Amino acid sequence: MSSTHVSVPDLLWRKARLSAGNGECVEVAPKETGIAVRDSKDPNGAILLYSADKWRSFVAGYKAGERIFP
Repeated sequence: MSSTHVSVPDLLWRKARLSAGNGECVEVAPKETGIAVRDSKDPNGAILLYSADKWRSFVAGYKAGERIFP
């Protein structure tokens, strides 16, 4: 994972369909090298970059019930 504060205007950002609408969401965007993730409340803030393999692993773990917080 890496982080950057550079704006990436060419990315197509989206929130989860099941987003609660309470402002505590992340947005994701596909990139050639993987997935970009940012805080929806701070679209000009840090962007986390994950490889496609790391992102698939995260999603699979989440769907399987893995959580790093209660």
